[in-house]
Amino acid sequence: MKRHLPLPFLLALAGIAVLCIMDAVIKAVGARYPTFQLAFLRFLAGTIWTAAAVAILRPAFPSRETIRVNTLRGVIGLITATSFFYALQNLPLAETIAFSFLSPLFLALFGALILGEAIRRETFSGLGLGFVGMLVMTFGHGLTTGGPLISAALHLPGVLAAIGSAISYAFGLVLLRQRAQQDALIIIVLFQTTVPTLLLAGPAWWVWQPGLGSDLWLFLAIGGLGLCGHMLLANAFKRAEASRLAPSEYSALLIAAILGYAFFGEVPGIATLVGAMLVISGTVIAMRAKGG
Repeated sequence: MKRHLPLPFLLALAGIAVLCIMDAVIKAVGARYPTFQLAFLRFLAGTIWTAAAVAILRPAFPSRETIRVNTLRGVIGLITATSFFYALQNLPLAETIAFSFLSPLFLALFGALILGEAIRRETFSGLGLGFVGMLVMTFGHGLTTGGPLISAALHLPGVLAAIGSAISYAFGLVLLRQRAQQDALIIIVLFQTTVPTLLLAGPAWWVWQPGLGSDLWLFLAIGGLGLCGHMLLANAFKRAEASRLAPSEYSALLIAAILGYAFFGEVPGIATLVGAMLVISGTVIAMRAKGG
């Protein structure tokens, strides 16, 4: 009998695909703007789209707890996006996405620390294997601490930013799973865009670079893609446990590799592929330990 992928998994796959396209557009314009300005414009465009959706859908006014927790998620989203955008500006697209595969491993860890889920021996084994995969991806290329990507070496600050983004992203997913059961999804996304917009206004003004006009439509497209991608993911996490959906993240490597080659002429290195496979294997072990 033919088995079909469950709806939450398909929603997660669709959301990841949309966000990968958004990341490619961000990388295309990222070289022209400082990181803070780039992140501010992305969230400002997202806020415009989300505010329009709120005006149409008219959800109930959020409770005090909703405001508190989703404001925290907004701050976490700011950290995740800013560090990830910096990584995109300094690393190839596929390599940046590959480092994000660490997030499901941290998702298992945070599930234990925050949600009280038991950590088994297999979970520690999976985390260890994922850590080895991270080292392979990091040092298999060689590293540089100077400017953007040079030859086959990876920009060390960009690598650290990508790893930090994976950690904060996992923390944000745990909170998303908690709130998606209680809050209107569009309210969750509204806080996810509005809070970073407000917090980034000052830093963006400080580093602001003129010449935005020709890129306005690209930032509007980025905002629209972000809204669609996060709504799809929020719907997925409302219907299924975070650990069940974590493997869907791995589709991003294939999508990023295709986009990176098609638009930037990038080819993932052997170290990236080997390291990503180790991280994926570690995550499979960790998720099976959770009863996957």
